[in-house]
Amino acid sequence: MSVPVTARAAVGALVLALAGCGSVSPPRPAAELPLTPQRWSAADRTTEVDGAVPLQRWWTAFGDPGLTELVEAALAANPDLAGAAAAVAQARALRDVARAATGPAVDASAAVQRGRVGSAPAGTTVRAGLDAGWEVDWFGRRAAALRAGDADVAASEANLGLVRLTLAAEVAATYFEGWGARERLRVAQQSLAAQLDSLELTQWRVQAGLASALDLETARAAVEQTRASLPVLEVSVRQSMHALAVLTGRAPGAELPDPPAAAPAPPTAWTLPLPADVLRQRPDVAAAQARLQAAFARADQAEAARWPTLRLGGSLSLAAPRVSDLFDVTALTRALALNLAATVFDGGAAQAQARAQAAAAEQARAALAATLLEALRDVENALVALAGDRERLLRLQDAVAAARQAEQLATQRYAAGLIDYRALLDAQRTLLALQGDLAAARAAWAVDHVRLVKALGGGWSPTDAGPGPLAATVQP
Repeated sequence: MSVPVTARAAVGALVLALAGCGSVSPPRPAAELPLTPQRWSAADRTTEVDGAVPLQRWWTAFGDPGLTELVEAALAANPDLAGAAAAVAQARALRDVARAATGPAVDASAAVQRGRVGSAPAGTTVRAGLDAGWEVDWFGRRAAALRAGDADVAASEANLGLVRLTLAAEVAATYFEGWGARERLRVAQQSLAAQLDSLELTQWRVQAGLASALDLETARAAVEQTRASLPVLEVSVRQSMHALAVLTGRAPGAELPDPPAAAPAPPTAWTLPLPADVLRQRPDVAAAQARLQAAFARADQAEAARWPTLRLGGSLSLAAPRVSDLFDVTALTRALALNLAATVFDGGAAQAQARAQAAAAEQARAALAATLLEALRDVENALVALAGDRERLLRLQDAVAAARQAEQLATQRYAAGLIDYRALLDAQRTLLALQGDLAAARAAWAVDHVRLVKALGGGWSPTDAGPGPLAATVQP
């Protein structure tokens, strides 16, 4: 539609008036965190303690070079992390698409047309032109799409932080569990060596007529029972090594750092923020909040799509029989178009789509509430497990010391002929079981620290500035 020059002012005034009347709807307010407890019920300290270990690069606080090497290798080469980073790039690109849609679009075209009328040529026409169009965001549909894109970017960035945190925690937990399996294997091998010595001693005693064949067969059964446990423990060790290799982006069986001979040595204290600070430092909470904002924006977008659209367009067109004539002023055609479009009847589809997006927003709100509760539960559970396993570890250390003393005494008394083999076997089995439990408890205690760090957010921050202010410290 060509618009006379005298009408351009009226069209411009109409566009400005419509743009003013249909201003972009304001963004929905950020979802507020629900009421949270003032302190952790499972924490027995609520005052600040100097020297607490911060959560950034928490894996270095264990003082284990092998663990540090494995975690940093995983953060550099794990394919899941690479996929999460690619998802961030995709979300940013889609956000840029939404941003580009808020501005004008300009298309260029050129064509040469040759026709015939019957058997006679009708002539040649050369055309070139520019078409520009801009949709006035009357009811905020495009602005809502841009807000949804921004929220999607924030959600994908928080998810990347969650993948990093989960990956580092999984590497550390697998590393410590692998140490526990190695330690149980070492204990079983030592116990087997002691049982072989006892078997040899029993054979001598049988030959000397000081022991019965029953003692000899019992000793042999104990040796074979211990031998039978070795393959199971070896499988656990190898499987943990395979898991570490895959987590670090390597094939199973790849060479990995040697595990430490000593038991894991977790820090003496971790920084323990207040519950509200933890909720701000958890990437899964941040991702759930961003998804809720995206759902709000898409609900606004669906609501705005029910209303008319206004599009302002313009074109410059050149048409002539020859290319050289295109630069003649008489070949220029200018046009300005104002297009107002509205759906008169769609069977209620637009309204149903708006209801669907509103329901999706309510789902996102419920998901956020569930994520918040899970975050609080994770910290409380980690604190309870840490305290319980620490108590169990102390008790097992005392039990192992007593069982080792009992086994030494039983060995001496059996060599002197003061007790039968079954008493010695009971002492050896008790020591073996307690030593295995102690190795498992040490590994579990180290894993508890990892789970606590993960529950606290692992030092992640929306601004990459680290965790919030220190409010309390937990003693492992």
